[in-house]
Amino acid sequence: MSFRFRVLGLVMFVALSATCATAWLTLRQAREQLTASASASQEQVDMISSELKAYGSRQGTWEGVAGLVRRLHQDTGQRIHLESDLGVLVDTDTETNPDRAFRPLGPLTAVVNPRPTLSLAGTETDPAGITVKAIENYRSGVLLAACLTRRGLDVVSTGGALGVPSFEPGPDIESADWDSVDACRVGTAEAGRNLSTDVDRTTRCVKSDGADNPDGAPALPVLPGRGPVSQPGLGFADPRLRNGVSPTTTAASVPDATIACLTQVFNLQINDVAPQPVRLYLGAQSDPGAALTTGPVLAGVAGVAGIAVLCTALLSHRVIRPIGRLTDAAQRLGRGDLSGRVPVKGRDELAKLGRSFNQMADSLQRGEERQRRLVADVAHELRSPLANLRGYLEALKDGVIKPDPELFASLHEEAVLQQRIVDDLQELALAEAGTLAYHRVPVDLAELLETCQTAHRALAESARVRLRVVAEPVVVHADPDRLRQVVGNLITNALRATAAGGNLTLYASRAGADALVRVSDDGSGIAPDALPHVFDRFWRADSARGRGTGGSGLGLAITRQIVTDHGGTITVASELGVGTTFSIVLPASPVE
Repeated sequence: MSFRFRVLGLVMFVALSATCATAWLTLRQAREQLTASASASQEQVDMISSELKAYGSRQGTWEGVAGLVRRLHQDTGQRIHLESDLGVLVDTDTETNPDRAFRPLGPLTAVVNPRPTLSLAGTETDPAGITVKAIENYRSGVLLAACLTRRGLDVVSTGGALGVPSFEPGPDIESADWDSVDACRVGTAEAGRNLSTDVDRTTRCVKSDGADNPDGAPALPVLPGRGPVSQPGLGFADPRLRNGVSPTTTAASVPDATIACLTQVFNLQINDVAPQPVRLYLGAQSDPGAALTTGPVLAGVAGVAGIAVLCTALLSHRVIRPIGRLTDAAQRLGRGDLSGRVPVKGRDELAKLGRSFNQMADSLQRGEERQRRLVADVAHELRSPLANLRGYLEALKDGVIKPDPELFASLHEEAVLQQRIVDDLQELALAEAGTLAYHRVPVDLAELLETCQTAHRALAESARVRLRVVAEPVVVHADPDRLRQVVGNLITNALRATAAGGNLTLYASRAGADALVRVSDDGSGIAPDALPHVFDRFWRADSARGRGTGGSGLGLAITRQIVTDHGGTITVASELGVGTTFSIVLPASPVE
């Protein structure tokens, strides 16, 4: 299976697992929230119904209820529709947005009946008179409350022992509003006493004990479309029952049929003044309700999975394309084409991989070029001496020249030179392969430089160059023969580059935890563009590659490899006409 499909399968597995787990947790939490919201909605219904019933019972009218409905709408967020048999009282849809289209109503939520229910249980003294008084007081009181409400004045409602409330102006009414209160009192007192002839029925209820009803109790009046008016209301404070108990009250002293008859009379007599029962609707038929649908969740899962597939495809394409280029370049590299490179953009891991490949290809190409140059240099170094040897030998064979000691000495010198080149090449190859043998012992660099000075004093004197040593004792763990070879190569090269009368100085000192060796001359120097090639094989400062000004060109390459094998570094600093300094840094042995 290709890398692309493996990445795609892995990412798809992770994405689908995470999405399905998230969807399951979301559905579970949503189901729990729906269960909680169902009970919360019933609490809202009870709260709204209670607030509306309290308003109608206290104010004696439904006028001004729109303000309360708007507040309930803001508190609950529900669409509230309130209507009676006389029409719509308020609808928050049209209240909040008059231009909004009317939404069909949902099922009836509740019936709010603010009317009180007369309670005569336990009354034995003049129940008919108590009923008439209750009717008169409620009619006048509810009319007073309605009048005060229309004038924007506060109303206070208090309960009574018979279940019928009484109404009074609020205590915070200002003095300027008392004229309105008096006007309401005058207008409602006579209306409260204007009872219909059905009041006489109270006496008949007491005398007949409910004989008007064949079943023993008169039926309650039924209002059209609203059912029996039998919802409990607030209390009524009868003047004769200030403490809530009649002095002549005994349990079950009035027959149930009589109580039912008097309650019917009470309901009929307050029907024209009491606020009408209203129907409460919450929400609309177009509302989504609280049903939990899995379709959107599944659609979300599919959407997330699709996005994951798309992103994975783009990611795999982004990854596979550079890898494909690397593969093609590596195949060309394996076939011997070292010029292939991959384009690199950005700073991510793939870009780093591409840069590493290009660096590797550059290194291989430089190595190939060095190998070719080495072969060419070796051929060049050996061609001329071998051609000279062959020419002289053929001349001797043909008798063109006569053999003499000077000729044999010259031929021997050429043979020795070729032998030295071959030996240097072998030594360099062993050093680069890590197989060159080293015999490391503690070496005092000051003594080593004195030894090198003694070995090269004759050559320096013949070149009329002053060779001196400036060194302090510093010990390194190294092969003394190889170090003398390194310093000897540097001294030989410096003597070639230094004119008669010049100076060549050997330094040795400690530099922290390292040992420093410098070979400094005041000779001709090295050109800046030639400094990077000083340690290359067969490189000579003399471009003519003459024997008089240069050796085999392998000495500095061998020197650098020996220093590297000892864990050190070698650098060169030079300036034309001023001189050249080679600096060697080696790990110093701890001072005892």
